Formats: sequence, C-alpha cells, structure tokens
Amino acid sequence: MRNRGEIECWLTDMDGVLVHENSALPGAQELIQQWRTAGTPFLVLTNNSIFTPRDLSARLRSSGLDVPEESIWTSALATADFCASQMPGGSAFVIGEAGITTALHEAGFIMTETDPDYVVVGETRNYSFEAITKAIRLIINGARFIVTNPDATGPSAEGPLPATGAIAALITKATGKDPYVVGKPNPMMFRSAMNRIGAHSENTGMIGDRMDTDIVAGIEAGLHTILVMTGISDEAEMARYPFRPDEVLSGVHELLAVEPYDSDL
Repeated sequence: MRNRGEIECWLTDMDGVLVHENSALPGAQELIQQWRTAGTPFLVLTNNSIFTPRDLSARLRSSGLDVPEESIWTSALATADFCASQMPGGSAFVIGEAGITTALHEAGFIMTETDPDYVVVGETRNYSFEAITKAIRLIINGARFIVTNPDATGPSAEGPLPATGAIAALITKATGKDPYVVGKPNPMMFRSAMNRIGAHSENTGMIGDRMDTDIVAGIEAGLHTILVMTGISDEAEMARYPFRPDEVLSGVHELLAVEPYDSDL
C-alpha cells in the first residue's frame, strides 16, 4: 500500500475541500501555494459544468484562493476531451452554459441542431422545455447521449435546484436511452485529468469530501484517496459504504507538514 510520501501529483475536489460557501477553508491557500512553489503537478476538480476555468479561477480568487485557470479541470472539460477522443471534429447539440459550450468549441466541435453526433447535457440555471424536447427528438433519431455529471440537484439560497441528473432522467424516460456520464463518480474524469498534467495513478493522490463521488472514483482510478471532513462526510457517512479511503483527515491543513521543504519555512 502506498503512503503519502510516494505521491508526486495531486487531484483535489473544490467545494467542501478548498472552499465552503465562497470562503477558503483553513490551509487551502497554503496548500495550493506549497504545490506551486514545489512545482508539484496538481488540478482542482469540479463536477460543475456551468463555468469556464477562467470564471472559476476568478471566483476562487474572490474566496481567497489563488488557483490559475490551467490548474482547474471541470466536468465540461472532461466531457469535451472524451467527445473529441471518440469523434474528432464532431458535432453536438448542447444544453448548458459557457463552461460546456466553450470546452466543446475549443476541442474542435461544431454546435448544431441538425443531425448532431452527440446531444450533450450540462448544468444550466435556465433549462428550456423547447431545448429538452429538441434533445429528445435528436436522441430518438440516433444522436449519442452524453451528460457532464450525474448530480440530481444543486444548491441555491432558496433551496435545492434540479440539476443535470434530473434533466437527464427526464430525457431518458422520454427516449428509453441512458446517457454516458463523464463526470465524477466516473473515473474517466480522473484519468483525463491525469493525462492533462502527465500524471500516473501509481503516484497520484485524490482529496475529496464525498464517499460516493470523490473516493469511489479515486479508488476505481487506482489513486491514493484522502477524505476530508470539511464537506458533507462524517463517520456515519463513511460507514454506509463497503470501501474506505486510504486516509481520513479533518481538513487539508493536515497536508501542510508533509512536503520536505516545509521544514525550511
């Protein structure tokens, strides 16, 4: 079994690990700075497909975290990467916002409503019944059905909002076709992230706050997994699952003392 000292590259979830309600969690900025100073390859991961990495970098900066946009990997980027690997120069009908449309454009995809190769459903706060109807008809006519992430609901100040997974379920019910889901808990998202930074599973760690996405996907991708207790998980939540993370920490601040140069500070 690997120990933390063998880890050379890091993947980390964002919400509940580095930030909580738009505020940086203890040790988060110091950890990011530690990795950047040491030249440690890392990516901050999120299943949110609404925002581009540039948007997210700016949002994190306002929370007190300095994360360059090239160090952010979203389910939208992973979806575009997957689609481009399957059908280079393909076409897609997209339900979603700038995060997914920009990622697909940059991957060389054409956006179209006429006989697309894919129907791609991502997160949006403005789901259109007309667009959902169009997606259903295109899938029935042979378009491949892709979803950026499986989350059924998302948070808002007023309470839960229907999210990508809920809209995908509606489309599945109408078409009889299940989507291919790229984001967590599909380990595909971690593999594409590792490809992005030239990492290998043997020496990569994953830090997350959810057993059902971060940890299970990390295990399936062959990574060293660390669960932090600053998000939604606690001992009772962990006990519900037949698998365990390699480590359980109270928060990312506990990772600050593990780098060899830390003793010189």
